[in-house]
Amino acid sequence: MGRLVGVDLARALAVFGMYVVHIGPPLSATDGVASWIRYMSDGHSSVLFATLAGFSLMLLAGRREPKTGLAGRQAKARIAIRAVVLLALGTAMAMEYGGVIILGFYGVYFLLALPLLRLRAKTLATVAAALALVTPQLSFALSSLLTESVQQSINAYDPLKKLSDVGVLDLLFTGFYPTITWISFVIAGMALARLDLSATAVQWRLAALGAGLTVAAYGMSLLLAGRHALDSLAEGAGSSGSSGSMPPDGGSFEPQASMLLAAGPHSGTTFDIIGSVGVAILVIVGATAAMDRLPRLRRLAKPVVAVGTMSLTAYVGHFVVQSWLSELGAGPGTEQSWVPLLMFILGAIVFAAIWSRFFRRGPLEYLLNAATKPTKHIR
Repeated sequence: MGRLVGVDLARALAVFGMYVVHIGPPLSATDGVASWIRYMSDGHSSVLFATLAGFSLMLLAGRREPKTGLAGRQAKARIAIRAVVLLALGTAMAMEYGGVIILGFYGVYFLLALPLLRLRAKTLATVAAALALVTPQLSFALSSLLTESVQQSINAYDPLKKLSDVGVLDLLFTGFYPTITWISFVIAGMALARLDLSATAVQWRLAALGAGLTVAAYGMSLLLAGRHALDSLAEGAGSSGSSGSMPPDGGSFEPQASMLLAAGPHSGTTFDIIGSVGVAILVIVGATAAMDRLPRLRRLAKPVVAVGTMSLTAYVGHFVVQSWLSELGAGPGTEQSWVPLLMFILGAIVFAAIWSRFFRRGPLEYLLNAATKPTKHIR
């Protein structure tokens, strides 16, 4: 299966965006261009990651044409196994690093996306749009029903919650990346994968679509909610620190309808979803067009693209390295310097460039692929 270099570049940018959020200075400590980079990384990098996850599902299930028959059954089994592995890995990492780990949520996204694998691009786009319009309001309504006492009662019987900070309620409704609102990003990525991204006409139409969604969503939010409509909630700028209208720590607060007009990163509103999908489309199409039309840039970007081919390893690796450095007393901590971030990005690029010279897949990608090998026995 030939790799889509532009998609790998976009995946690397998503990984680096997460590095910015987890390692870089807080948004409140930046200004100018640095502040813009930090703001765009908040929420948008994880949304780009989720959109590309939907794209990856279609690489397994048949990108332009869905696999059917035996091949289709095997593809679904491979995705289901990957989902279970990611859920287990995400739970294990959440035991150490808390609810910020996105991998367990990926596992749920993948399982819920299984019935949609054979849909066409237009149908997938329609489903994603419908969910973007409905699910934030549904999440808002649920926030008044899932009180702290109700959540505690449910969590008392949840084995995942006993193991880590991320239980079933977190995965579906109240976590940092709740499935109820984030599944729209995955389905949008599935729709993108059905298109011929190498075609110039398709690229132009998608660029126009991405720009239109971005301007319309953020512009309408600013018009309706005022100048603070795009404030990021990732650092406590609002009532919630999660990607939805519920608190990430199982607590509770009084939901306000005005929150549904915001569009800041991690607000989880319709405007946020539509605008973030627009940004993700622009990044994916821009990276694809650049890699297709600028061969010199493609050669220069090869080490960065290598990071995108092993994004799972790069994502998990930066948490592990951070922990290791913290034990040595050399972790980034609360430092406001950009140097630790740049060192992590450079380290990931160097590792990926060297590893890719000798192996086709990253370390964790190899193990994930090996876990799906039994699917070849499905008949």
